[in-house]
Amino acid sequence: MSDDHSPGDRRQPYSDRGGPAARHAETHDVRREAATNPTGPEPVDESFAAQLAPDTSAAEPGGHADESTSAADDKDIARTLQGWDDGELAQLSVLEPGTALDQGGTYVDLNDLGRGPFKAMGGHEAGSGNRYVAKRDTDYELWNKLVGQETEARVERPV
Repeated sequence: MSDDHSPGDRRQPYSDRGGPAARHAETHDVRREAATNPTGPEPVDESFAAQLAPDTSAAEPGGHADESTSAADDKDIARTLQGWDDGELAQLSVLEPGTALDQGGTYVDLNDLGRGPFKAMGGHEAGSGNRYVAKRDTDYELWNKLVGQETEARVERPV
């Protein structure tokens, strides 16, 4: 034992009182702290996003090839798109009624070309009065011709 009898030597360690947490409880209102301390952000509700965008993870990439027909098969489309030759019409794929549109995909309705292209939202599908053409299923030159965008003439560079 030491000859030093100062108050510092006679103090009890924290372990006699239950450690630092017990010491904190002696000097603070622990229940009030627990009630008023922030708990962090609320958990995110994923069901809302799932309702807006159905699960398309099982969908195969590559467009609507199985759910469409050629525009050349429909005489009304040939009348609507005057000036288009049969080869161009054969390359246009028109979605069949009941086909689900891809969320965020760009489409144009051949029955209402004046409306122009639009982006589909989740849950939309082609109706019986629509003749939708998907941008991703259409050659870009044909798409530009369909929506009325003029394409620049290609400039051949000398070799």
